[in-house]
Amino acid sequence: MPIGVPKVPFRTPGERNATWIDINRLYRERLIFLGQAIDSNVSNQLIGLFVYLSSESDTKDLYLLINSPGGWVIPGIAIYDTMQFVRPDIQTICMGLAASMGSFILVGGAITKRLAFPHARVMIHQPAAAFYEAQTSELILEAEELLKLREILTRVYVQRTGKPLWAVSEDMERDTFMSATEAQAHGIVDFVAVG
Repeated sequence: MPIGVPKVPFRTPGERNATWIDINRLYRERLIFLGQAIDSNVSNQLIGLFVYLSSESDTKDLYLLINSPGGWVIPGIAIYDTMQFVRPDIQTICMGLAASMGSFILVGGAITKRLAFPHARVMIHQPAAAFYEAQTSELILEAEELLKLREILTRVYVQRTGKPLWAVSEDMERDTFMSATEAQAHGIVDFVAVG
């Protein structure tokens, strides 16, 4: 493998040998990877890619491959909102793990175009906060904001999965891990890939 710019082998259909291509080639194929915890930097990069690629073509689907332990709530909601805003459908594919905000982004893919690999895992739960040496008034404000965020997340899961509010709320009370098949039954993905 060449040293320097990250490259991957790619074989064009009909050719015998693979050639080394830079990762940006994957973007041109409209393949985007979320392979880490979500923070503001990751969120801004994904949002930029969604907007840029949708400006190149607003009819070709984008493919978001997810293997993420989750991360910050607000940057995750920003990714979700952008996915709903851009014109092309975004197909979401869970490979490995889509936990917490990762599962929220997974469920945000175009309905009928959300997929999980057979051995993928999905986890949903309520948002969490860390209360460190805060004054009581700040704790109350943060708790109120956390309840608002939980309401937003719960409503989106209800809307996108078709599950009743009470069922989603109950599942979000704790860490609820699911296999790919269970995530399909829960409505988080539409299909489980077969090999």
